[in-house]
Amino acid sequence: MQSPRFLFAGVTVILEQINRVPPFPDPGTADDIAQQVSIYVINLDRSRDRWERLCKQAVEFDLHITRIPAVDGRVIADADRVDFHPPSFMYHNGRKLLPGEYGCYRSHLIALEQFIASGDRMAIIIEDDVELNERLIPRAIAAMDGAKGARLVKLVNHRLVGFKPIHETSENDVVGRCMHGPQGSAACYIVNRKAAKKLLTTLKPMLLPYDVALERGWSTGVETFTTFENLVDFSPHRADTTIGKRVHYRAVKRHPLLRLTAHWFRTCDQVRRWNYAIAMKR
Repeated sequence: MQSPRFLFAGVTVILEQINRVPPFPDPGTADDIAQQVSIYVINLDRSRDRWERLCKQAVEFDLHITRIPAVDGRVIADADRVDFHPPSFMYHNGRKLLPGEYGCYRSHLIALEQFIASGDRMAIIIEDDVELNERLIPRAIAAMDGAKGARLVKLVNHRLVGFKPIHETSENDVVGRCMHGPQGSAACYIVNRKAAKKLLTTLKPMLLPYDVALERGWSTGVETFTTFENLVDFSPHRADTTIGKRVHYRAVKRHPLLRLTAHWFRTCDQVRRWNYAIAMKR
């Protein structure tokens, strides 16, 4: 007959084995979230060289990218443009719409729609004139840390004036907002599902170029931030823009007196931007 001490020791071992059942993984860990982040690349059919360049980078850095066939605004007749009202665009911008701007707008909305349909928690949406890198996903996820509602973080900008920091991420990137704008570029940003759904509603109809409209969190209802440093570099293709160059923008501008509505709108929007940056919360 075994001693009571031996039996007690055996029961203890059994209980220890039961307690060693691995716990369920925490859905909030970085590794788990990384598996639910997709990278969507907006790319025109005629820009095959850009797509091939990004595919090579994706293989090099072990990234999965999904191509979004971009809308070519040049082949869409004015009468066929959906979610667009020419007088309203003219009022807000003081000029006519460039075909490339409409294509950019429609392409980003398609990317947002595909992201929502995917079931992923977050998406990084990029244009095909940026360079991928191995730290893009972890740095982008860190920039979204703590997001409880609709949130978007711009990961690249053309300019940052009056940057107001709010916090430093676990990847040592500083996140905040700008007192002045527009900052330019919608070439790379990370967005969650709640934000994507809001954007698909509040960005219709098209009143402003997509990159300008995207950062107007006070209008879209999406908590919108930006990183102080760009998380991606632009590729050599940046110089060969598919939207429009300065000469194209100058050609569609109205007479200075007819642009007064646009100046008034921008002045009011600047005040809203100041308030949005000052009232910023993490």
